[in-house]
Amino acid sequence: MNYTYDHSPDLEQFSDVQKPVARWYAVQVASGCEKRVKSNLEQRVQTLDTAGNILQIQIPKTPTIKVRKDGSRQQGAEKVFPGYILVRMIMDDDTWLVIKSTPNVINFVGSEQRRAYGRGRGHVKPLPLSPSEVERIFRQTEQPEPIIKIDMEVGDKIVVLSGPFKDFEGEVVEVSSEKNKLRALLSIFGRDTPVELEFNQVEKQN
Repeated sequence: MNYTYDHSPDLEQFSDVQKPVARWYAVQVASGCEKRVKSNLEQRVQTLDTAGNILQIQIPKTPTIKVRKDGSRQQGAEKVFPGYILVRMIMDDDTWLVIKSTPNVINFVGSEQRRAYGRGRGHVKPLPLSPSEVERIFRQTEQPEPIIKIDMEVGDKIVVLSGPFKDFEGEVVEVSSEKNKLRALLSIFGRDTPVELEFNQVEKQN
C-alpha cells in the first residue's frame, strides 16, 4: 500500500494564492473502537461530500506471529498505536467538524489552547505529524519480518514440555521475542538455575 509523505508547511502558512496541502493528523478514539471509527468516518466522508479534503484513514498495524501455549503459531497484525487512527486531510472548519462529530472520536492530537477566562481545559489545536513521524510509523507496517509475540511475561510460572529439562517447573525471568526464546529459573539439584528455552518448549501454568 502506498502512503503519501507530505513535506509541505502547515495549512496556516498558506497565502490566498496557494493551494492547501493535505497533512497527516493523529486522532484519539475510544479504546477498541479504531475499526468502527474508521468505517463510520469513511461513510461520513462520502455522505457529507468531503472526500476531496479527507483523503486517507488508516489504522497502522505491524505483522505479528503469536505463539500459542501448544507451540502453534498464528499470523496476525497488531496496532502500532492502540486508541488512535491516522487521517490524511486538509484541515478546515468543515473537515475538523466531520472528524470531531464522528461517534467514539475523542479528540485530535495537538496543543491545548487554554481558555481566556473561566474554568475548563479549553480546546485542542490539531497539529499535523511531521514527515519523519509519518515515515517512521508506516515503515513499521511494511517490515518484512513479523514480530513474534508470546503469551508470557517475566514472573509467569512455566513447565517444560520437551528437551532435557522436560517436566521441570520454573519462573520466567526474560522473554526474547526476536530470538523466539525465553530464560527461566528452573530448580535443578535444589538450586535455581537459569536455562534458555524455545517458546514451543514451555507452557504457562495457571
